[in-house]
Formats: sequence, structure tokens, C-alpha cells
Amino acid sequence: MTTHTYHVPDISCQHCVNSITTELSKVAGVHHIDVDLANKVVTVEADESVTDTQIRTGIEEAGYDITI
Repeated sequence: MTTHTYHVPDISCQHCVNSITTELSKVAGVHHIDVDLANKVVTVEADESVTDTQIRTGIEEAGYDITI
């Protein structure tokens, strides 16, 4: 299992959390999703077969941009 962490500056409310969680839950191999509103960070624990691109796409499909 690997952990992926992303800074998502536009998240600000529970709706944001729900949108991101819903999209990332669709990715096969994702086991845990944590959206930290205070720090605007999304952390995903997933199988090693899950790529960074798949997770980024899920966050973007939810309507949010990722910054480095």
C-alpha cells in the first residue's frame, strides 16, 4: 500500500470533502481517503497498482485543482 498526498487549495467545506471522496472512491484499489480542510490536503492510501494520474484525475473530476 502507498500513500499519496496532494495540496488542493480550493477545498473549503463538507461539500468539497464529499465530492472528492465520492470521485476517489470510484478508483479501484483506493482504501482510505482523508480530506483535511484546515490544511487543504488530500491524503489517499491505495494499492501500489493505483497511479498518481488516477488519483489526480479523480480530484480533478470532482472539480478541484492540485498544486505542488
